[in-house]
Amino acid sequence: MPKFVFLWTDIALWLMVAGALAYVWHVRRSPNLRATWARVARDTPAMCSAVILVAFSVVGLLDSVHYRPLLPPAPGAAADAPPVYAPAVRSALDGLLAGTVLTRPEKTYSEPLAAHQFTKETMLVDDKPVRDFPRLRGAALHLTDPEKERGGDIAMRLGWGLAAGLAVALAGAVLLFACLTRATGSASHAAEELLAGRADIPWRAMTITFALLCLTVGALAGLSTGYHALGTDRIGNDVLWQALKSIRTALVIGSLTTLAMLPPAIIFGIAAGYFKGKVDDAIQYLYTTITSIPGVLLVAACALMMQVYIDNHSDLFDTSAARADLRLFLLCMILGLTGWAGLCRLLRAETLKLRELEYVQAARAFGVSHWRIMTRHLLPNVAHLVLITVVLEFSGLVLYEAVLSYLGIGVDPSMNSFGSMIDGARLEMSRDPMIWWNLMTAFLFMLALVLAANLFADAVRDAFDPRTRRYKPSRLARLGFLGRRPEAMLAADGRASKTGEAP
Repeated sequence: MPKFVFLWTDIALWLMVAGALAYVWHVRRSPNLRATWARVARDTPAMCSAVILVAFSVVGLLDSVHYRPLLPPAPGAAADAPPVYAPAVRSALDGLLAGTVLTRPEKTYSEPLAAHQFTKETMLVDDKPVRDFPRLRGAALHLTDPEKERGGDIAMRLGWGLAAGLAVALAGAVLLFACLTRATGSASHAAEELLAGRADIPWRAMTITFALLCLTVGALAGLSTGYHALGTDRIGNDVLWQALKSIRTALVIGSLTTLAMLPPAIIFGIAAGYFKGKVDDAIQYLYTTITSIPGVLLVAACALMMQVYIDNHSDLFDTSAARADLRLFLLCMILGLTGWAGLCRLLRAETLKLRELEYVQAARAFGVSHWRIMTRHLLPNVAHLVLITVVLEFSGLVLYEAVLSYLGIGVDPSMNSFGSMIDGARLEMSRDPMIWWNLMTAFLFMLALVLAANLFADAVRDAFDPRTRRYKPSRLARLGFLGRRPEAMLAADGRASKTGEAP
């Protein structure tokens, strides 16, 4: 039985998952929130992006279950000897990839799907030194003549991978069809919703996105059974393996930093707008001072102080993974505590408007305490701004981590991240021949994650912000709303918000 290791960021991620599940339960009990999120569910780009984000989240959560493997007993050890665990910390994702080509390092660079090393070495052939490209140590070992067999073998593995991905996609489509049939009570109606795209939720687009995702994963998995599908880096590590491990770092930076930013932004923003006067002046002076300092310099100073503390207290960490994880956790706290000024300004402006409304004035006239007014009447009515900011800040923080790691003040060098991959590839593009696959992989993975997050964030903003709410004529035409009065459209879109309630 392995020994499970609970890192700071692991605990934070799983607590956020529990919080998300609690929020889903709250949405199901609230008609207004349920109607608002239904508008998000009707947005085709947002739901296709949600499929991509779920796939990234699954990889990140698998990489957030850490343990130390149990070592076999030493020869001659007593029967009652305590168990001995490996010093290296592994994750559930490492366990799933164990024994594959992804975990077999090479000596140095190798091109995608290559059988030989990218650089030449001096080898002894018939007791004579020969300068040539050596065979790889962990890939294409099953080939006796790579020049003749490699093309056909790659095509065969690619075909098997695509077939497996297509099988998983078909299984998912069949499961979705069964669920729709059970929900609608008619197989023909379910087929019409799924194939013709006439459902309120874009099931057809989501199914196509899931199928393309399965085909991509299947192709990479099939090729990775015998080759480094995306090549290796300078020290021989598989680039695809590094990209998969970097997903967790991006998710931690994007989500945990945003959560660290919320408490000071909400407390100071609502307090400044509600109390005004000296309280407002003090809070404005505080966040104006913070924003006047260049963000990169402020984060760099805090990160360097954090690194000095970690270096001077190395005895507090039993493994290198715990040390790197604490640096990542503190980096998220630093980014959150230095980046709350923008949301604070927004909440202050909204609170200045809300405090003058009748229901707040009535609550003050009846002697309701300031704390209860802020938590009961003001906070729910600015919650949509908080949610919009959370989803919009995520992608920006993922990109910001790449910049910080490129500057050398980001995550620990032993931890995989997209910024570290880009930093390692900055000198590779100037080589001749050029080494392009490391930077390309980091670019494609970051593009998929950030683009999906941005598209989903746009839909959330449109749904929760009444000033940008919009209706799609094609969707309304299928539902039979064209030509009807606006009151009927509002009634079908969800109950209108009552005065003083959140949308």
